[in-house]
Amino acid sequence: MNSKLAHIYIFASENLKLNLLSIKAPDESPNTDGIHISESKNVTVTNSVIGTGDDCISVLSGSRNILVFNVSCGPGHGISVGSLGRSYGDKDVSKLIVRNVTFAGTKNGVRIKSWPSSPVTTSASYFIFEDIVMKDVQNPIIIDQKYCPHNICDPRSPSRVKISHVKFRNIRGTTTTAVAVNLLCSDAVPCTNVELSDIHLRYTGRQPATATTSCINVRGFSNGNTKPRSCI
Repeated sequence: MNSKLAHIYIFASENLKLNLLSIKAPDESPNTDGIHISESKNVTVTNSVIGTGDDCISVLSGSRNILVFNVSCGPGHGISVGSLGRSYGDKDVSKLIVRNVTFAGTKNGVRIKSWPSSPVTTSASYFIFEDIVMKDVQNPIIIDQKYCPHNICDPRSPSRVKISHVKFRNIRGTTTTAVAVNLLCSDAVPCTNVELSDIHLRYTGRQPATATTSCINVRGFSNGNTKPRSCI
């Protein structure tokens, strides 16, 4: 409860199962992640409730075969891949499934984030985000390849993290910002094979607006009945 930095930090590990966790920290607690997963493989997080001041779960460099199932997140910054692409030692991230998750009052829902000015080329690929409920989430679906907190990087140089084969499926609920789906990909290595299917997000913010989507440097396709209309 209310730990510093991260409640659980998984590093260079494999074949772990985390089940029935209850993690609690105040919304205003700075940089307090719930579960940090780095350079690990075959990790599952199931049947858990996480509330933090930062990411409920963050999946970092060198991780693969990660499953998040039946988790409630909120408060917090959602479930994030990254941030990636900041250092020479960064490695590829692949094969993440986030399924049957509820976000309530979070800053983000599902997010992939990478730094501009990446020193090396890496990849983030084969992610599935599906069967997800958003309850008054600020940024329900977001890819941010210009992630640069506190302006400590050069945003003019593009990210070199190649994002591909990402599926957003059956995601529904409410957004407190008008841009419900915001996919901002790299100028140097655009996102490819991105799927938006059966997205139903309704705007509930304070300003008069309707939900929209925004896609920059994205290649992919949409399926099903998607609202707001897909930008892909």
